[in-house]
Amino acid sequence: MNTAPLPDAATDNWVDRFAPAAFQPWLKLGRFDRPAGAWLLLLPGWQAIALAASEGHASPNLLLLAKFAAGAFLMRAAGCAWNDILDRDIDAKVARTAARPVASGQIGVKQALLFAALCSLVSFAILVTMPRTAIALGAGSLLLVAAYPLMKRITWWPQAWLGLTFNWGALLGYAAVTGYVALPSALLYASGFFWTLGYDTIYAIQDMEDDALAGVKSSARRLGASAPQAILLFYGLTGALAFAAAITAHLGLMFWPFAALYVLHLFDQARRVRIDSPALALSLFRSNRTAGLILCAGLVAGAWQAPI
Repeated sequence: MNTAPLPDAATDNWVDRFAPAAFQPWLKLGRFDRPAGAWLLLLPGWQAIALAASEGHASPNLLLLAKFAAGAFLMRAAGCAWNDILDRDIDAKVARTAARPVASGQIGVKQALLFAALCSLVSFAILVTMPRTAIALGAGSLLLVAAYPLMKRITWWPQAWLGLTFNWGALLGYAAVTGYVALPSALLYASGFFWTLGYDTIYAIQDMEDDALAGVKSSARRLGASAPQAILLFYGLTGALAFAAAITAHLGLMFWPFAALYVLHLFDQARRVRIDSPALALSLFRSNRTAGLILCAGLVAGAWQAPI
């Protein structure tokens, strides 16, 4: 096993610097020390809320945006705890994950289950304030969340399953505004699927060596040296489907400058990524929060300017 700490295992985050020692294992269990993943779970929901606003030519509802933010951070925390419970033996063999609270014994399995259940219950309390279709979609996402940790054991493409899971908010957010799911939200969901397939393949580059030793599958291992070309393809499909979502939602012209910037951002990631540079992979992965916010801003601008 490679014992050198990888970039994403560094102890230079706000939890290690400021949080009381007793709280640190719990905050790390929920990955509050590394919020990039929570942002990537949140952004498809915010994007869908912005997209749905085109129907009424209104700005996104701030209270709904706040509800989605709280729910995303809580459900990401619950999902991470569940993942750490199932992966505790694998995590102990991988340099980047060996210090995780469950794998290292700082938090027991029953305690982690209780943490996941509490986060899920609070998130459910937020969900039930939304329309029925949104509630049904939110409940349905639990199956995707529960199955995700198993995917790396049975398929070379666990990143694809993550794409199905992390972008569920594209359907949920649209339904939370309109009460139904429509073609623009389905196209946004499909766009997000390929976005996740791209950025999580970049993320998986960090673990290629240790994953091989532990027998864990990933798209980065499967693609090998062709990963940058595949990421470029995934991001090309991401852009094309985002454009299709905007066209079917009849967004205004102000969407397109942001859309161009979004695609350029993604293509720059594909151009720069290298399978022999875990530090660069982490930096590029984290930059997807900015990419997602660019698209979100474009959807807001396009919805505001949508023709009546």
